[in-house]
This record gives sequence, C-alpha cells and structure tokens, in this order.
Amino acid sequence: MPDRVDTAIRGLGGPAERGGQKVFCVGMPNPFAFLMLALWPLVTVALFNRLSAQRALIASLLGAYLFLPESPAVFDLPLLPPLNKHNIPALTAFLVSLWIYGRPASLLPQTLVGRALVLIFVFSPMLTVATNGEPVFYGNIGLPGLGPKDAVALALQQFLLILPFLLARQHLANGGAQKDLMLALMIGGLVYSVPMLIEIRLSPQLNNWIYGYYQHFFGQSIRAGGFRPVVFLYHGLWVAFFAMTAAVSAFALWRNDKSHNISLLLAAAYLSVVLVLAKSLGALIFAVALVPCVVLLGTVMQIRVAILIGALAVAYPVLKGADLVPQDKLLAQAAAIDPERAASLEFRFDNENTLLERAYLKPVFGWGSWGRNHILDPNTGNILTVTDGRWIILIGIYGWVGYLAEFGLLLLPLLLLWREAVAMREDVVSPFIAPLSLILAVNIFDMLPNATLTPLTWLVVGALTGYAEVLKSQRLKQADTDALKWQSIL
Repeated sequence: MPDRVDTAIRGLGGPAERGGQKVFCVGMPNPFAFLMLALWPLVTVALFNRLSAQRALIASLLGAYLFLPESPAVFDLPLLPPLNKHNIPALTAFLVSLWIYGRPASLLPQTLVGRALVLIFVFSPMLTVATNGEPVFYGNIGLPGLGPKDAVALALQQFLLILPFLLARQHLANGGAQKDLMLALMIGGLVYSVPMLIEIRLSPQLNNWIYGYYQHFFGQSIRAGGFRPVVFLYHGLWVAFFAMTAAVSAFALWRNDKSHNISLLLAAAYLSVVLVLAKSLGALIFAVALVPCVVLLGTVMQIRVAILIGALAVAYPVLKGADLVPQDKLLAQAAAIDPERAASLEFRFDNENTLLERAYLKPVFGWGSWGRNHILDPNTGNILTVTDGRWIILIGIYGWVGYLAEFGLLLLPLLLLWREAVAMREDVVSPFIAPLSLILAVNIFDMLPNATLTPLTWLVVGALTGYAEVLKSQRLKQADTDALKWQSIL
C-alpha cells in the first residue's frame, strides 16, 4: 500500500481536491499569504469590538472571502482539517461570540428537521469512515483505507464548514440584519469591482503579485478575446457569481428604498456592467432571470420562484440517476449556440455518468476522502475523472446521506420562509428575505455545474433560517394573544 500523501489534504477529498475544489495552483504561497491568514483573527476581534455582532460577523466573513488567499495557503495542524480563509474567520467569530455574548440557548435550528439535518451533516462522515476501512486498488496503484483519524478530521471539517450557518442563524435573525447583509454584498461588489477591472484589463495577476502564486489554470481565465477576473477567489466563475449577487442586491435595495435613491440605481447599473465584463454566461443568465423578479414581484411570489429553482436543483441528481435528464437535446442546443461550450458540456456529462456509476457502488455513505470516489490510472495514479458540480462531489464522498443533509439544509429556509410569509401579512415581513431567497436558490442551482458553496452561501442560509424562526415565534405569539382575546369576549 502506498504511503499516505500530503497531510494537508487529509479528509478533504483526496490528493487532487481540497474541500471539493480541485487544486490547480501554479507556484507556492509566499510568507505574506500566511501572514494575512494569521492576522485575520485579530481583524475579526477588532470588528466585534467596534461593530454590532451582526455587522461584525458579515464584515469578517465577507472580507476574508474576498481578500484572503485561497488554497494551498492553509495552516495544517495535527488531527485538524486545514485551516484556511473559509474557516479561520468563522472559527474566530464563534470563539469571540462565545466570549462576548456567552453560550447561545441553542446552536441548532428550532425545527426537528433542521436539527436532524445538521447532526447528519456533521456526524455522518464517521459512518462513511466506518464503511471504508478497506484500501482501494487500481492495478498497481492503491489508496488507503480510512481510520479513526479520518473520522475526526472529516467531522471537524463538516463542523467548520457549517459554522457560518450556525453563527448567522444566531446573529442575523432579524429584518435589519437581512438589509445589512444585502448592503454588504452590494458594497463588497463595488469595492471588488476595482481589482476586477484591473484584471480584466491586465489579466488575472493580483493573487500572483501579492500572494506569490496563481490559484487556477490561467488558460481558463481567457475568454472572448480578453480576460475574466479571478482576483483572490478560486476561479473566475466564483468572481462572476459574486458580482451577480452584488448587482441583484443593489436592485433589491433600490426597489425597497422608499425614496428610490438614484445612487442605488446607478450602483446597480454599474455592477451590471461589471458583471457583463466578467464574461461568465451562467452568472449573466442568473442576473437576467433574477433582476425582473426582484424589481417586479412581491415577497411571497419571489420566495415561490426561489423554491421552484431550488427544488429543481435538488432533484437533478435523482433525475440524472434515473436517466431522465435529456442530455442529447441539451448538447444539441448547446452546439447550436457554441460548439466549444457543447464540447465542454459533453465532457461534463461523461464525467458525471462515470462518477455516478462509481458512487452507486457505495450509495449510502459514499467512498470517503483520499480521492477514493475517483477513477485512477492504474499505472501512474493520476486521477482520470473530473468533479465539477458540488452534488457529484458530495454523493461520491459522503453518499446520498451526505448529499441530502447538505442540500436539505440549503433548501429548508426557503420552505420555512414560504410557510411564514403566506401565514402573515406581507407588510410585517422584511422585504429583503425575498431577494436573499432568490440568491440562495440560484446558488443551489449553480452547484450543479460548479462547486460554488462558500461561507457567503452559509451566511445567507443561516440568516434566512433564523428569520423564519423569528417569524414563526411571532405568529404563534399572535395566535396565543388572539385566543386569549376570544376567551375574554366569550
């Protein structure tokens, strides 16, 4: 059996993947990259000392996501998953929150379904490890079986991954926090547009200049005779998706501003131009679909549209497994638009089919980490399959249990909000939950072709879940009050 490789990837999807994202780094992080990671806890502490809890949480996670270096800039400590830009801010915020505000009444959601999904999300990887103790061989190449250390590492990784959700549910559970979150997304987009425009003009070089390495294949940043920006994120698609959320947030703020502030409309228009320049067709399609919904539809109707989008995304793997996805028709339509995109789509479908066949050998709890969910070359050990979508990564590593736990948590707040928004008067519900629901829904949908699960995703999920719980509490309190009134009358 070969020696275990690079301990920095323990429990994170194998030697070619780190947390569901393939590592295609060119060069190595310089000391400044690690210094920025090491200093961010101090930034988080300072934010919590100066701002309210909700604004400090938003600023610390959003700032880290946008400006800290991506993997392989990580701190790899014994028995722990790698500490990186995605979990260092959340872990620090969690500890600072405990110190300042004390232990919350409950970290878990109030609903039984929500609690069950969180517990399954965090602890089901232990069952994945328990069912993957045997090594896997491809000719002369072998991958190790999983053991107790992997069980601890995977559970800790899942807890750190979901920590922004738990914190947001606690601190962003009111209507004012929903507005602050949308305002932060818009301001973040305006600030980030500056380095984006620099890279659109000069090519994606800022991460290389500042942190000493390029975080992905440079060739994938060349598009339509120019460049699409990467800045400090994992890929240009991630940057374009963030630009889309910033533009939609700006339109939502303008629509719900009573004075219809012209500066908000100008910001929305400017961010829309930046989005077009980012050269991502998917993000542009999302914006074209969402902006009319945000501007024209009411709160309940927006949430219904969000549920429809999210439900279609969650159902896709089931339809895929049942051969109900019309792949040939989709390929023909793509070829009519752009043969190059059709070839890319066909490559994606082929890999999905191969990886699903592999996943069906261990459908319940998956294959676990170390790249065991992939197909390897029996002579060189190189991974022959490509996992792009978050859904296929989850099913391969954690099985259908892990997939349903994660995507169930992502979809749950949309269902809870719809129930409460229908039961209450629309004027007592924050208007910002609707555009946030749409942003979350298209993020879920984007996880079909991409692995765009970020701390911002969990921040939105936690904020919406917490607000749905607040609305339920208000509704039940009002029902009790009305019942007492009727009793007094009778």
